[in-house]
Amino acid sequence: MNQQNIQIIKQNLTVNPDDAGVRVDQFVAKKFPQYSRGTIQKWIASNGVLINSKTCKAKQKLKGFENITLNVSIEPAIEDMPQKMDLNIVFEDSEIIVINKPAGLLVHPGAGNPDNTLLNGLLAHNHTQSLLPRAGIVHRLDKMTSGLMVVAKTNAAYKSLVVQLKKHTVARDYYAIVKGYLTSKNIIDQPIGRHKTQRTKMAVVINGKRAVTHFDILENFKHYTAIRVSLETGRTHQIRVHMHYVNHQLLGDPVYGNHLRVEPDLEPGLKEIIREFPRQALHARCLAFIHPKSDKTINFKCKLPEDLTALIAELRDFDSINEGNNDSWDVYYPEV
Repeated sequence: MNQQNIQIIKQNLTVNPDDAGVRVDQFVAKKFPQYSRGTIQKWIASNGVLINSKTCKAKQKLKGFENITLNVSIEPAIEDMPQKMDLNIVFEDSEIIVINKPAGLLVHPGAGNPDNTLLNGLLAHNHTQSLLPRAGIVHRLDKMTSGLMVVAKTNAAYKSLVVQLKKHTVARDYYAIVKGYLTSKNIIDQPIGRHKTQRTKMAVVINGKRAVTHFDILENFKHYTAIRVSLETGRTHQIRVHMHYVNHQLLGDPVYGNHLRVEPDLEPGLKEIIREFPRQALHARCLAFIHPKSDKTINFKCKLPEDLTALIAELRDFDSINEGNNDSWDVYYPEV
């Protein structure tokens, strides 16, 4: 380990009376939003966080006026290898990178997928990403979801974007194709958590985290609907879970959509196209946020990828009812 890359945090914090009753891990997380709650809990468990010079537990509640001392060592956040890849960079400056991620690319390494991820590509693109938590990645898209992501290039940008995401002021709009005929826009406000028995899946559960999804209609087909989706929250698999909950699953979704099952009265050629579509029909089309340095709102929009464009053309040829405003696919920008 290169000792020069190890960051030391030494800081004294005084608990405001307004924070009485708050857990110590929550208090520290509020002061250091660039670090995950799990990381902060590890600091506490290793005695890197003291209350009035005494060790504590993450769940310990504060009373007010305590002195909290931090003395923690932060090893380089990224030890993954840089790997050259052809990143589709929509925008880049000294603070951020906006990327149009293709379907099939994992955002970061995980069990069984140690490399060839967006994170590895970012490390090759800019070696200083290794000094940032998660190589500057502040949000993610599922492997088989395409579209826009913003990545931080500096600690200040990382902190700013994390705060914006927590405050739900980052506007993210997705275009999707779902099963069934939808007639009007709607809001789905249902909590999401781990599935009770299938732990790799998410589901609408009573004790889950609040999740809010807005959608409206882009174009109707006989058996499918193209929709625009915007998120108030950013829960794992949120759009996929919510559309499953209202029984309008995403076309092609292998986890929540029973993608091999198609309507019996579909045109034979279209049946095969639907069955063979290799992913959920979901694309992060629009992104808007406050630039961390200029403090101005910036908007980005990217084209639909070729596979979705081809799929829509097939639906218009074989499943059309000649309704919907096709122009709305191209004129909409989100607002913060």
